[in-house]
Amino acid sequence: MKVTILGTGYVGLSTGVVLAEIGHDVCCIDVDENKINKLCQGISPIYEPGLEELLTKNVAAGRLHFTSSHYEGIADAEVIILAVGTPQQDDGRADLSYLQQAAKDIATHLVNDCIVVIKSTVPVGTNDEIKRIIEANCHDGVLIRMVSNPEFLRQGSAIKDTMKADRVIIGFENQEAGMKIKEMYESLNVPFVMTSIRSAEMIKYASNAFLATKISFINGIANLCELVGADVLDVAKGMGLDQRIGAHFLQAGIGYGGSCFPKDVKALYHTASQHGADLNILAETMRINEEQRVLLVKKALNRFGDLTGKKIAMLGLAFKPDTDDMREAPSILLAKRLSRLGVDVVAYDPVATSNARKVIGDIITYVDSIDEAVTGADAIFIVTEWEDIKRLDLASLGEKMNQVILFDGRNCFDEAQLRTCKNIEYYSVGRPPVIT
Repeated sequence: MKVTILGTGYVGLSTGVVLAEIGHDVCCIDVDENKINKLCQGISPIYEPGLEELLTKNVAAGRLHFTSSHYEGIADAEVIILAVGTPQQDDGRADLSYLQQAAKDIATHLVNDCIVVIKSTVPVGTNDEIKRIIEANCHDGVLIRMVSNPEFLRQGSAIKDTMKADRVIIGFENQEAGMKIKEMYESLNVPFVMTSIRSAEMIKYASNAFLATKISFINGIANLCELVGADVLDVAKGMGLDQRIGAHFLQAGIGYGGSCFPKDVKALYHTASQHGADLNILAETMRINEEQRVLLVKKALNRFGDLTGKKIAMLGLAFKPDTDDMREAPSILLAKRLSRLGVDVVAYDPVATSNARKVIGDIITYVDSIDEAVTGADAIFIVTEWEDIKRLDLASLGEKMNQVILFDGRNCFDEAQLRTCKNIEYYSVGRPPVIT
C-alpha cells in the first residue's frame, strides 16, 4: 500500500518506520528541510529506542522515503496520514492550526480519490472539519473518505507500542475506507476496534484522561500515606492485584508530564465545559498533579528550613526515562523553584541535556555524569528513574557529598537497600523516611 505521512515527530516517524517494516511503501513529509536531509541519511531527529535501526534498514530497502515536497509525497498515495502536532492553547483547547494547514497543503495536490487518516490527537468533531477544509480546496471530483486512527504511543517504547499495540482504533464513516485501514495494519496481528469517527476521537482523550487521573489518585493516596504512617508501595501492590484496578499507573511519584497527558486532560476538560458536562474530576486531577511536581522542594524546605546557598544534584531531566522529551517535565518547575530559592542546582541526564538547556536555560548547571553532579552536594533530587540513576552506589555517596540526603521523586530504592548504608537520610513519596 502506498502511504504518505505528514509530520515526522514521535507519532509520524514511529508510524512510518513500522508501516515500512511490515511492507508498505511509505513517504514522510515535513517542511523542515534540515530534518528531512538527516532522515534521508538514516539519522533520527528524536531519541527513541529501536527507531534509528528500523529507520536505516527501511531507507536502505527502499520502502521508506522522506521529502519536503507535498507534490512529490502525495502523488499516487492511497492513504494519507496526518500526524502533525496539536499543542495546547492558553485556555486548554487543542491548537488545530497545524492540522488545518496540513489539510490545505494536501488538498492542493490531490488528484486521485484518497483515504485521509487523522492520527493526531484531536477534539471530537475535528475529522468533520478537516474533511470540509480538504473538499473546499481540492480539485472537483476528488473523493475524500475520512478515518480516525488515534495513536497510543508511549515515548521510550513507541516502536514496541506500534508493533505490539493493545488495540488499533479505527473510526470511519465509509466501511470500505475503514476496512482498507484495517488491512493496512492486519499483519501486526493486534485487536481492532471498529467504530464511528466521533467515538474514535473520544476514545483517545478518555483513555489518556483516565490514566492521568489514576496517577493523580495514587499520588493523593501517597500523600495521605505519609500522614498516617502507611507505605504507598504496599498499598499500590494490594490495590493492583485486584484485576478490576490493575497495577499499571499506580506508581506514586512527582506527577505526570510529557506531550500527551497534560494537554489531553486540559483539552477534554475544555470540551466537557463547552458542552455543559460535569467532569470536575479532571480539574482535581490537574490540581493534584501541579502540586505534586514541586513536592521535592516542599520536602527539602521541611528538612533544611532555608535552602539558600545549598547545592542540590538533580538527577534526571526528561519527563520519563528512555526519551529526551522535556515537554511538561517536572524538572522544569523544580529547577525554576529551586533557582528562585537561591539553590545551586547541578543537573545530570543521560540524553535530555540538550533539550533541557533550551527549556530551562542557564539558571542551572549541566554536567556529564552522576559523579560530577553529586560531588560537593548537600542533597540529591531524583527526578527521572533512568537505569543508571536507579543503580546509584549509595554506599559511596558519603565520600562525595557534604551530607547524604536524598529526596527521591520516583521511589527508586527500598528500605532494605538503604539500611545497609551509614549516615543516609532518605525521603521518598508516600513512604516513611529512612534515616540510618
